[in-house]
Amino acid sequence: MAVGGCFCGNVRIEYTGQPIASALCHCEDCRKLTGTLYSYSLVINAEDLKVTGSPKAVAKVSDAGNHLNNFFCPDCGTPIYGHKVDSADKPLGVVVLRAGIFDNPELLSQRKPVAEIYTKNRVSWLSPIEGADQYPEGLALP
Repeated sequence: MAVGGCFCGNVRIEYTGQPIASALCHCEDCRKLTGTLYSYSLVINAEDLKVTGSPKAVAKVSDAGNHLNNFFCPDCGTPIYGHKVDSADKPLGVVVLRAGIFDNPELLSQRKPVAEIYTKNRVSWLSPIEGADQYPEGLALP
């Protein structure tokens, strides 16, 4: 089991299971979402995630056309996770869990990203991750 949470500690997560994928994303939405040049996320099964606290949802349509809800701590603003939703705002498919929220950084050292998406937006001085699949655009979420 992996545990983590936001900067102020008011939203906590517990994650069991194995990620479906791990990826860096260089899209403009992730830059704005995280305040960094890219995001590192784990794609997981929703049933493997337990959230305590009351994260706030912000709706967005991604560049790939997915309708997403991104969840943040309403107190400190830490991005926690996102998921695809249908027209009735019902969760679909998988959860994109922001990897930086884990309490144990060793978990991230053991899980190298298998892909980079929106590489067309990668800053020129940042090298591709060796062995990771490279996608100039995004991928549709299941």
